[in-house]
Amino acid sequence: MNPQAKLIFALSLTLGTTLTISSNHWIMAWTGLEINTLAILPLISKSHHPRAIEAATKYFLVQAAASALVLFSSMTNAWHTGQWDITQLSHPTSCLILTVALAMKLGLVPFHFWFPEVLQGSSLIVGLLLSTLMKFPPITLLYLTSPSLKPSILMTMAILSAALGGWMGLNQTQTRKILAFSSISHLGWMAIIIAYSPKLALLNFYLYTLMTAAVFLSLNSIKGLKLSTLMTTWTKTPSLNAILLLTLLSLAGLPPLTSFLPKWLIIQELTKQEVALAATIIALLFLLGLFFNLRLAYCATITLPPHTTNHMKQWHNTKPTNTMVAVLTTMSLMLLPISPIILAVV
Repeated sequence: MNPQAKLIFALSLTLGTTLTISSNHWIMAWTGLEINTLAILPLISKSHHPRAIEAATKYFLVQAAASALVLFSSMTNAWHTGQWDITQLSHPTSCLILTVALAMKLGLVPFHFWFPEVLQGSSLIVGLLLSTLMKFPPITLLYLTSPSLKPSILMTMAILSAALGGWMGLNQTQTRKILAFSSISHLGWMAIIIAYSPKLALLNFYLYTLMTAAVFLSLNSIKGLKLSTLMTTWTKTPSLNAILLLTLLSLAGLPPLTSFLPKWLIIQELTKQEVALAATIIALLFLLGLFFNLRLAYCATITLPPHTTNHMKQWHNTKPTNTMVAVLTTMSLMLLPISPIILAVV
């Protein structure tokens, strides 16, 4: 793909995301979602591999159906209330349809089936965009409409997402599918709290984006698409592998790393809201995600292959991506001590 085309698609993604997150009118938000969908499709299918074409087709069908439901929900609400404002969603049927539409956009259970397959058919950089940037507009719409949505439906989808995201990631050998199920599990944590504390859900999303970007860029630097290839990368980039271990542990949510902060605050908030049972269930389901993140970290850094490749260790590898990896991993590991400042800002 030539640079001009990449620039156009990158600008379109920026425009679509900005349009959705800054609009008050449903039609403008829907337009931004459509621009995003059309801009990412060529990036998914650019390799011309049958799996990439299949992934682009699945992504287009699911996102088109979800966008149609968003439009239908807003039109139903406008028909009954005369309001096109996003924050004025009040009709019960519209709220239910919008919940389904945003769950499809995000990949929440039971509308999650497309996400691992699309991620598996994409490159790691496009997978990073699908896991982070493309989820920002739906999360923003969920944030704006959260007072109108039913907490019971969101809580049910959240617990199912944390459970299935954990269970289905256990026996995977492809790193992109493991990260897809990790994303579904993290979305469960965001969905369970957004009705009670929307700002906390956004904080969780920001930190998840930070750590997922660090993991995807690290894997892209070492070309780690399968667990078997991760076992031989320690001889090539030992320092990057050591950092990847810590970033994966942070993504899993182990203290004293960054990702422990939102999980701790979410469980605390759920207990304050007197839904301690849901807090207990999602805290137990967190162990599933912890297991496959630990497995990924174990394969990447601790397992030795039977035949070690004998060549020079590349300690000084100065690619532009690695500078970004260094910044992101540092933030992924070190933000917990300054959590009072983060909470004061949020």
